[in-house]
Amino acid sequence: MNDLRPALVLLAAFTVLTGVVYPLAVTGLAHVAFPGKAGGSLVYVDGKPVASALVGQPFTDPALFWSRPSATSPAYAGGASSGSNLGPSNPALKTAVQERVATLRTADPSSAPVPVPVDLVTASGSGLDPHVSVAAALYQVPRVAKARGISEESLNAVVARHIEGRTLGLLGEPRVNVVALNLELMGRIPER
Repeated sequence: MNDLRPALVLLAAFTVLTGVVYPLAVTGLAHVAFPGKAGGSLVYVDGKPVASALVGQPFTDPALFWSRPSATSPAYAGGASSGSNLGPSNPALKTAVQERVATLRTADPSSAPVPVPVDLVTASGSGLDPHVSVAAALYQVPRVAKARGISEESLNAVVARHIEGRTLGLLGEPRVNVVALNLELMGRIPER
């Protein structure tokens, strides 16, 4: 019985310290140091949140750039974040990729001789990736330009404005945020 009281006091103290004080301190520090990211990296248009710069969206309109396929169901559901867990030898992955390639080839027959970038036909590890490779964005330029009735050169310039470099200058590959790119195409420039 003598040992029970100190154990309960320590349990209560550490519960408050690690379950309340520490999370509040880290959250407060994050909101001070990185206010946009700590708030979910929300993208605002006309004062209203329309998306997050960290979560992809399912675009199917030929006049917009298409995101990377999502492994979540429904598409881009944050609470269902996960990979597909389909390995390269799984026939279901092969079938899904073939269907996605066929969809892209049908949507833009002018790009048929160009290989389809892998990130347009495979899901990311989280299933929520808002980015595509520069090659994937450029692959879609002919379709989007034709659907919008604009030149490919002017659309290439819009894509170029949305290329994000490597993280810290060395991690990852250059990429394009599809949400931000499509918002500009829709004439809804995100607020900074």
